[in-house]
Amino acid sequence: MPLRPSRDVFITCAVTGAGDTTSRSDKVPVTPHEIADAAVEAARAGAAIAHIHVRDPKTGRPSRDLELYREVVEKIRASGVDVVLNLTAGAGGDLVLGSPEAPLPPDPAGTDMAGAGERLAHVAALLPEICTLDCGTMNFGEGDYVMTNTPAMLKAMAARIRELGVRPEIEIFDTGHLVLAKWLKDQGLIADPVMVQLCMGIPWGAPDDLGSLLAMTANLPDDWTFSAFSIGRNQLPYAGLALAAGGNIRVGLEDNIWLKKGVLASNGDLVERAVAIAEAMGSRVMTPGEVREKLKLERRW
Repeated sequence: MPLRPSRDVFITCAVTGAGDTTSRSDKVPVTPHEIADAAVEAARAGAAIAHIHVRDPKTGRPSRDLELYREVVEKIRASGVDVVLNLTAGAGGDLVLGSPEAPLPPDPAGTDMAGAGERLAHVAALLPEICTLDCGTMNFGEGDYVMTNTPAMLKAMAARIRELGVRPEIEIFDTGHLVLAKWLKDQGLIADPVMVQLCMGIPWGAPDDLGSLLAMTANLPDDWTFSAFSIGRNQLPYAGLALAAGGNIRVGLEDNIWLKKGVLASNGDLVERAVAIAEAMGSRVMTPGEVREKLKLERRW
């Protein structure tokens, strides 16, 4: 495959995520105030897009509470700092089975299964420019957690996202998810331009080796826009790999809490490093306005 590095690139910062990272770093934002400030910090450092989850302010656990999202979004919009908002719609597809000998009923402590409308309630209320669509089902971790997104659920969510005029960021964790994304597009449920996030190195999805990345990018339609990332220590090297493959960059504390060995990062630190990598490779980092034009996004405030 010929080298086709991105000359104009945008950076997404995933500022907090839903994982148990708050116990390992005090820099991971938890409250709506902290999450909004992290998104503003990332934008000032060079991120055009802020990818946002919310957490219960008391426990730090993931949440899909509309009012928490509202507080975050309103604070970012009132900050005067321009950034494209990308709200997760992944919450509500969490299935934790019981033990291997008694998988049913599901474990109520971790299971959160909701209908398509409920999973998109915050998107409908707040109308971000982008929301995510996790395009498939897969095992996560070493326990009994299954990220659950059936074809019927994906069809319903994709149709609702299109109806709202929001651009879906299609989250691809494995090769079969890319097949599902093409299937949704063929049915007219995803509008052009299609935006894809290749989520690499997450057990038990596509590994983050170079061969797997190139296999994924080789099967992307030429007119689709993609970003790619890996987790942990490979997050920052993947910024360079994504650019070399013709894609865009995602960094942030959702996926990696370290700037280098022994040094905890902030979201701003990770974005600044991604900017340095991009510029060192001869790329120009795009502004939020340029990303809106490229992806045909409508600014709602």
